[in-house]
Amino acid sequence: MTATTPAPTPTQLRLIIETDDFDTALRFYRDVLGMPEQLAYATDGDDRVAILHAGIATIELATPTHAANIDEVEGAPHTPGALRIALEVDDTAQAVAAAEEGGAAVIAPPVQTPFRSLNARIQGPSGWQITLFQELETLEERAAREGFTTDDARDR
Repeated sequence: MTATTPAPTPTQLRLIIETDDFDTALRFYRDVLGMPEQLAYATDGDDRVAILHAGIATIELATPTHAANIDEVEGAPHTPGALRIALEVDDTAQAVAAAEEGGAAVIAPPVQTPFRSLNARIQGPSGWQITLFQELETLEERAAREGFTTDDARDR
């Protein structure tokens, strides 16, 4: 495939969560999970939006098999096709405790994964599951381990 127009380079990923309980969701993501609120525009009445800063954004593409494997590793039930947020934190156990104090249900407690991260799963507002993860090694360390590569460089 040859492109004559260069591909755009995104500068921000914005995940939109539509919620019937805006105040609860805002309190949870802003106050419990610690995402600072940025300025946002809204009109009168119930036309509300909050833009919360969540650090660096990435998109994780996974096959259904890999998604099921992650659910198994994390000790969480597999829900095919479910959208899930994954947030990197400095301390998974502390983040889970704060989320639980803030009203979140713990789906799966912290567990060290084969990928060298400490993952836990909580239930956020509006039906979204949230994986809280703490990286236990650098990208450079991970790149040196067997099985870690980019998709275009892996054996097929």
